[in-house]
Amino acid sequence: MDWLLQPDIAYVLLVVGIALGVLAVLTPGTGFLEVASLVSLALAGYAMLYLPLNLWAFGLLLLALAAFVQGIRRPKERRWTALAALAFILGSVFLFRVPGRWLAVHPLVAAVTSVTFGTFFWFAVRKTLEALKRPPVQSLDALIGQLGETRTEVHHSGTVYVAGELWSARSACPIPPGRTVRVIGREGFVLLVEPVHEDDGPCEQSM
Repeated sequence: MDWLLQPDIAYVLLVVGIALGVLAVLTPGTGFLEVASLVSLALAGYAMLYLPLNLWAFGLLLLALAAFVQGIRRPKERRWTALAALAFILGSVFLFRVPGRWLAVHPLVAAVTSVTFGTFFWFAVRKTLEALKRPPVQSLDALIGQLGETRTEVHHSGTVYVAGELWSARSACPIPPGRTVRVIGREGFVLLVEPVHEDDGPCEQSM
């Protein structure tokens, strides 16, 4: 494991681990991002146990974490995203100490990694935060009362075309495909519908 004690390798592992961790927080449930982040951070943490550290640089990493949390809470205030990216870049580059060198990480590695991470953080993370906080374009409750058309037979399940989109639907009684229906409610993303044509008769069974 001596190769892990190289500042360049430890630095890249730390940056990759935190970047993957940020993505895992913003897009939870994938599993891969969480595991990859933990592995990268564990390897970087092993190196941090043996490599001398600059405590002020570690403080910058904590500042970056706090700024990132503020960025999640206030996605429209871009200064928090910029502060988080800048504090992390400076903190990670100067985190390790090597006697006789002002920068433990090779300048080329630091430059390429910092530019890549900064670009990723500014564009990808900021856009994701804005998308998460943006209100839905269409409220599902606005579909209630609208008319649509069954594309398959609808009873315990089925598909209807309402408001220019296909939706999963249920009804209290079987409704053949190609019939006009009215949305009378919803359960999550499943619309509850009833027939409109008199020939279909009322749905008297319980859903």
